[in-house]
Amino acid sequence: MNLHVINTGFFKLDGGAMFGVVPKSIWQKTNPANDLNLCDWAMRCLLIEDGNQRILIDNGIGTKQDAKFFSHYYLHGNDTLTSSLQQAGCQPGDITDMFLTHLHFDHCGGGVVNNNDKLELAFPRATYWSNADHWKWATQPNAREKASFIKENILPMEQSGQLKFVDPAVSSPFSSFDLFYASGHTDKMMIPKIKYKNHVICFMADLLPSVGHIPLPYVMGYDTRPLLTLEEKERFLNEAADNQYVLFLEHDPVNECCTVKRTEKGVRVDRTFDLKEIL
Repeated sequence: MNLHVINTGFFKLDGGAMFGVVPKSIWQKTNPANDLNLCDWAMRCLLIEDGNQRILIDNGIGTKQDAKFFSHYYLHGNDTLTSSLQQAGCQPGDITDMFLTHLHFDHCGGGVVNNNDKLELAFPRATYWSNADHWKWATQPNAREKASFIKENILPMEQSGQLKFVDPAVSSPFSSFDLFYASGHTDKMMIPKIKYKNHVICFMADLLPSVGHIPLPYVMGYDTRPLLTLEEKERFLNEAADNQYVLFLEHDPVNECCTVKRTEKGVRVDRTFDLKEIL
């Protein structure tokens, strides 16, 4: 098995929204904001090469939305989904499986492209994976979360005939990873736990956006069920500390990975590093 970090660029989000009830005087120590209160965030994806399978986990924000949409998010950086795949020796047609942790626009927008005003799958040979509960949640969204579920990102997957649902009764459709389901951020978000050599590498999606979110009260204002996030995060971080999981951070602007440890103040960061250190 080979793993490749797929960087798709950076965007900006409001720091207060990203840290919820935690005061700015505290969170800005780890995630400084600009004069508009916006912080930088990565959109870091992961490519798994396992035999004949090339599985991409999440795909960033994409490029098909209009200028008004992108004006809210200040995309920047030199990396793109396509260029990062090419650096990994992979073309869009090589992807066999597009695994989506959840269907918020910054996680699935790159999976559909606008080709001469026609929406098409960016990965024409890939099976696109979600789960039935989250699909219903995304296609029949609540008013609070509706802006995060963009139909142009989602419906073409189903229309293509290439959409499949993970069965929660089965640990995973892939031999390379198991799944942890979390419903505090959004309903039935899937966290892959990848078995690599003597490591378990957890793709944290929005259960843990960054190292700055490790303390339990640091829960995003975007989360639909923040108290459930507290419970899920506490359970997962204790398990991660006890088993020395490698936490792969999708949104941390600086740190690709970290490990955590138990302390008298609760679970805290142990060390940070790039994924290549364990490859």
